[in-house]
Amino acid sequence: MIGDFDLEALVDLEQTFYETGYEDGFAHGRIHGLIEGRALGRAKGFEMWEELGFYEGFALMWLPIYEKQGRGDDRTMNHTQRLLELIAQFPRINPSETDETDIPKLFRQIRSRYKALCSTLGARPSLRYSDRSQDRDETADATVADAAPDVRPTEKNVWKVEKGSGAAPRAVNGHSFDF
Repeated sequence: MIGDFDLEALVDLEQTFYETGYEDGFAHGRIHGLIEGRALGRAKGFEMWEELGFYEGFALMWLPIYEKQGRGDDRTMNHTQRLLELIAQFPRINPSETDETDIPKLFRQIRSRYKALCSTLGARPSLRYSDRSQDRDETADATVADAAPDVRPTEKNVWKVEKGSGAAPRAVNGHSFDF
């Protein structure tokens, strides 16, 4: 009976349990890391494209205005066209590891070109990314201070939405928006 008992297995018992636990924890962490990484990537990607869409819409609005005015050679037209070119360079699919595109650098160039365009137009730039990150930090601080898991952070509305009071829409500056 003593011959069947392996004393070496008893000595390495703690190390065996440690290695088994480590492997299980590593595999479990990898799965959850992939899930959380995808969710975070999707959210950040949406924010980036929302910002790029705003810049593209802004440029596309001013482009025909300046073309119609016949001012195609001035700085505003140059900034507008260059902004649209930079946005067109932005990757539409996930870049591979061999792709040399520097997304943060391209994003900074797009923001800089947008600021230059706003400067030449005399418009105040609306930098969407700075407003959102500040709101999220304030919301996170409030959530941590309250420590109430049932409370959801409120989102700031861009436009005031008036709840239906049953009355017909009112005219604004002599224009009626009835359809």
